[in-house]
Amino acid sequence: IYNNDFQIYQSPGYVVIAPEMIHSARIIPLDGRPHIGPTLKQWLGDTRGHFEGNTLVLETTNFRNDDTVYQGANPETYKITERFTRVADDTVNYEFTIDDPTTWTKPWTAVIPWTKIDPKEQMYEYMCHEDNFDIVHLLTGARAREKNPSLNLTKPQTQR
Repeated sequence: IYNNDFQIYQSPGYVVIAPEMIHSARIIPLDGRPHIGPTLKQWLGDTRGHFEGNTLVLETTNFRNDDTVYQGANPETYKITERFTRVADDTVNYEFTIDDPTTWTKPWTAVIPWTKIDPKEQMYEYMCHEDNFDIVHLLTGARAREKNPSLNLTKPQTQR
């Protein structure tokens, strides 16, 4: 599945959730601070977290008014509550509840098991270059100019 890998890091007072692509890591404080003011809206919303036993609970509000991301939900009333619970050595249950009383008649919840990738595998940085031969051509040209600086162009060449 495209973009289905996540890395979760924990440090004192914070947790980071980094998806496989789009460089949209969420850095989430766990220190009990309140959400930012209601007039400050963010692309991924404003998330605050805490632990309930062995479950990490995240609550996100303050979404930008951009319905291309949230499929028509009302950013003024939209809230996501996420729960991460380790249920086995290699599995975390990811449960999320969507609450937006102006869009849906009641909150709804889904649960997705997240399975740890094989330790021999690695999550690489997302780059739009697989099967893109332009990168090969660009690098070949750059390496040639490194070896022979006279190939560097200082002004556009005209064709004859």
